[in-house]
Amino acid sequence: MSATTQVSTLDPATASLDQVVPAGEPWMTRLQKGQIFRIVDLEGNQAVDTLFFNADDLHEHYSAPRTIQAQRALYLGLGSTLMSSDGRPMLTITADTCGRHDTLGGACSCESNTVRYALEKRFMHSCRDNYMSAIANGTDGLSKRDIASNINFFMNVPVTREGGLTFEDGISAPGKYVEMRAEMNLLVLISNCPQLNNPCNGYNPTPVRCLAWDSH
Repeated sequence: MSATTQVSTLDPATASLDQVVPAGEPWMTRLQKGQIFRIVDLEGNQAVDTLFFNADDLHEHYSAPRTIQAQRALYLGLGSTLMSSDGRPMLTITADTCGRHDTLGGACSCESNTVRYALEKRFMHSCRDNYMSAIANGTDGLSKRDIASNINFFMNVPVTREGGLTFEDGISAPGKYVEMRAEMNLLVLISNCPQLNNPCNGYNPTPVRCLAWDSH
């Protein structure tokens, strides 16, 4: 991963898609190969748990292990390529004003809320719930079995010296964004993380903005 950041030259006024995803909610969209996709952290310190699927073959999805292996890095940034379960490029990060995105923390669930925090946290809303809600009607062809490990845009999950993980305050800020070029036709599934028990959202989930530009 490159440690540098890079500002995009694309104008939001020319975007073919411009959608605000409410705090704590799921969202889905489709991207065509060559389109540019931007996620904006509107208020800062918001984790955006995201999955990508090959829109032409939903069995092929974003793979955290293959992505980490291809980059030889645990964290992603400018120039990183997100790899699929079939070992093919799915997206390339072409602009980034945050500089680091997590591949390890995964999606919160009722089970992880119980194990990490307390039994009474089990029923709190989670990213896993968001994914299940988004695919519940089956119209996009996804099922529970298709939900794999996700990438956490803007999230800060350092690895300790002992090899453990910690959830820390984000390194993003209001208006920071990550921008990616789709290397294949994609189905995008986002959980705008509702987690209230650790600082990944500053204990206060906030909206994000998603934009896309057509290829030229």
